Amino acid sequence: SNLPYTMGSLRSSGSGAAVPVESVDPEAACVLLATQQYGYVDVRMWEDFDKGHVAGARNVPYYLSVTPHGKERNPHFVDQVAALHAKEDRFLVGCRSGVRSRLATADLVAAGFTNVKNLQGGYLSLLKSASYSQPTASHQ
Repeated sequence: SNLPYTMGSLRSSGSGAAVPVESVDPEAACVLLATQQYGYVDVRMWEDFDKGHVAGARNVPYYLSVTPHGKERNPHFVDQVAALHAKEDRFLVGCRSGVRSRLATADLVAAGFTNVKNLQGGYLSLLKSASYSQPTASHQ
């Protein structure tokens, strides 16, 4: 009694298979953010977020702590994002260099978020991007 293969079985693979994650480069990200088509969830720890972040970003840490002995995942990460964003909301997921945000985006996609994109290269690459405008106090 072989079950017919369905597209749905891609999502429920318990083998830890990578969920396909859509990434956008910093230039494209700048456009999406500037035109306010996408929100931004910053998954760095709050100390890093505090030092500087994208205007309007919401901070939901993916790790609670990072030590030489290992990283402690935030067990409520998906729930905390779900408290800020509906499953169909469009938003970018960014960290410092793009590694953590890819993992975070994959978790969100697996949880049923349909319009999330990973910011390639993270916040560092965004700062280097020519199109990135630093948040200003007054908006014209």
